[in-house]
Amino acid sequence: MLSRKGIIPEEYVLTRLAEDVPDHARYRARERRARFVGKNGACNVAHKNIREQGRFLQDVFTTLVDLKWPHTLLIFTMSFLCSWLLFGMVWWLIAFAHGDLDHGTRLQRSPAAEVPDGFVPCVTSIHSFTSAFLFSIEVQVTIGFGGRMVTEECPAAILVLIVQNIVGLVINAIMLGCIFMKTSQAHRRAETLIFSKHAVIALRDGKLCFMLRVGDLRKSMIISATIRMQVVKKTSSLEGEVVPLNQIDIQMENPVGGNSIFLVSPLIIYHVIDKNSPLYDISPTNLHHHEDLEIIVILEGVVETTGITTQARTSYLADEILWGQRFVPIVAEEDGRYSVDYSKFGNTVKVPTPSCTARQLEEDQSIMDTVPFSPRSTMRKRSVKLKPKFTITDEPS
Repeated sequence: MLSRKGIIPEEYVLTRLAEDVPDHARYRARERRARFVGKNGACNVAHKNIREQGRFLQDVFTTLVDLKWPHTLLIFTMSFLCSWLLFGMVWWLIAFAHGDLDHGTRLQRSPAAEVPDGFVPCVTSIHSFTSAFLFSIEVQVTIGFGGRMVTEECPAAILVLIVQNIVGLVINAIMLGCIFMKTSQAHRRAETLIFSKHAVIALRDGKLCFMLRVGDLRKSMIISATIRMQVVKKTSSLEGEVVPLNQIDIQMENPVGGNSIFLVSPLIIYHVIDKNSPLYDISPTNLHHHEDLEIIVILEGVVETTGITTQARTSYLADEILWGQRFVPIVAEEDGRYSVDYSKFGNTVKVPTPSCTARQLEEDQSIMDTVPFSPRSTMRKRSVKLKPKFTITDEPS
């Protein structure tokens, strides 16, 4: 407070505050790095201070689809209520201008009262705003109870009838289309595309590889499925420009080749850590929650049943990458077909792996001589004992 008033220099106040803080409380533990993409695929980005809010109204349909269900249902209900009230007011004004309300009031009060001969109302049985509102509902939703109808007396009433029918059809088309798109959104299909909770780094064919497992729980396939990965970390250029979220593509390797995968059974997707990899200088000492490292995995494809493009995402922070681990086999051949045990989808086992970076491993090949190898087959076949269908016995003599 004194520094704000200019009585005491700010540098002196900061120095005194630092001296008053105990040594054990001066250094606080660094918080865990905030995710750019959540484990469920949600992007952890908040958009603030958007000045041009009108751009969202230029694409009303997408804005309605992006809204949450309570807001969508509220807009769905209010659009119909407002249109009914608006056209109910129009029908009441038409009846009021033509004198239908006075004529109907006299008939209600005294059915035997004298009325002008040959009087034809614009809309029959319109006595108040309530009856006009009910007639508006009957017109727009085509209920047609039969008590009220438009006559040929007023051309304006016929024009309003046509306009209300067109407006009702437009509202039905927009609202039903919006609800259909919300129920069939692509991210619904992505709920059954799963990734392993942890990624691993281990040796494969004599090279350090970053590996993860991906699978599809549904029998319907993802057509033209592709997978790609990016490393997101804070970097700075030679000119001193700081890029807080620099996205670096890394080359993927998979059993099929390229970025396309045939996702019928769970696959282990791996990336060879070489000199072109952003993980070239990563060692086990870097795999902790303080490390500024996040690997994003994106799986895209076309849903076989609907033809809609879907995308599943996940990410791995530094402490979610296990060094010296390998995924256990989960595919087995049984009874002439392949079976997948999803209970072991994310299970890993320890394997001999050098505790050095890929750069050190490439520069000093003698490190490989200290690693004992125990290759095992990734496919196991269960032996099934079959009972004989017949027996051979000796005939009695």
